[in-house]
Amino acid sequence: MEEVKEITSNDKFASLAGRYYTEKFEIFGATPQGVDWNGSESQLLRFKQLAKVLDAENDDAEISLLDYGCGYGLFYEYIASIFTHINYTGYDVSMPMIEYASNKYTNVNWTTVFSRTEKYDYVVASGVFNVKQEIEESEWRRYVLDEIEKLNDYSHKGMAFNLLTSYSDAEKMKPHLFYADPCEFFDLCKRRYSRNVALLHDYNLYEFTIIVRK
Repeated sequence: MEEVKEITSNDKFASLAGRYYTEKFEIFGATPQGVDWNGSESQLLRFKQLAKVLDAENDDAEISLLDYGCGYGLFYEYIASIFTHINYTGYDVSMPMIEYASNKYTNVNWTTVFSRTEKYDYVVASGVFNVKQEIEESEWRRYVLDEIEKLNDYSHKGMAFNLLTSYSDAEKMKPHLFYADPCEFFDLCKRRYSRNVALLHDYNLYEFTIIVRK
């Protein structure tokens, strides 16, 4: 992997996330639980929402896609089954996950660092904003907003990301997780990034997906 000097996110949060997800991966391996999800059915449902940012694309055209927080690479497997002309880059802060993905999918660019000057047609981010651990909610929220700004900067045509919803059942909400107001993030993206924004909150998970098309 090419060494670059610029890293994609705040060192403090990247280090905490790297330890958290590496521990999950070492316990559960290349499974949904290894990236802190409940199961394969919900993971597939989640992938379907994120892939909608590409719905208008012609499969005959080359598409560049950054998977920001790619885990062990399962979204690549899913998206490559739909789009055959895709130039995919997977980024994650967990080195064991990147090593696993690079060994399994040898024709793909996998990295733990990349230049912030890189641009892609599309960027997707799944689950990367959910686990705040012991970080104060206000501080984590600022971090999330900063990261979404980066996703926008990296993308030419569109971006998609998901967040746990503040409409979750109160008794099931956990203190180490971050729950966001979907209306707030829809409004943010509509006002700041594009007129063409979709809020997907109808797929029976305790989360929502934002699609931004530029």
